[in-house]
Amino acid sequence: MLQPAVKKETRNVLIITIIGVALMLIVFTILHLIIPDKVPLDYKVFLGGICGGAVAFLNFFLMALTVQKVAAMEDRDQATKMMRLSYSRRLGIQCIWIVVAIFAPCFNAAAGIIPIFFPSLGIKIYGIFRKDLKTPTAPAPEAQPADNGPDASQSENG
Repeated sequence: MLQPAVKKETRNVLIITIIGVALMLIVFTILHLIIPDKVPLDYKVFLGGICGGAVAFLNFFLMALTVQKVAAMEDRDQATKMMRLSYSRRLGIQCIWIVVAIFAPCFNAAAGIIPIFFPSLGIKIYGIFRKDLKTPTAPAPEAQPADNGPDASQSENG
């Protein structure tokens, strides 16, 4: 069962990914109109974008599931191992997708790979504009002379 916060962030990442893929397809369309010889606009672009977006979303969703599970664990060493294993698996999925996007003739490689970056980029942009995510910075502590003990002056002077 997904926790409410995980559900909310997963939904946000899905929306971010869909918007990113849509914007990417718009850019492909504009570039195709300007330089049709260099930028294709066919089913391969759309298929690559949709599948790349799905892989990007799947990566985030699997990470969210792992973080939720790890947060409930009491054994920190086991939790760390689980996070590392999850990261390795998710990275493996992305690497496999990149190879498939490059070599499978049914995908446009660029359109398949670019969406992998949308969740991370979207979360960063979203974080910039969300005021409730920003934490106030603590005032800087006043400068006070350091107490280095009675021998500190001798070691400083030689």
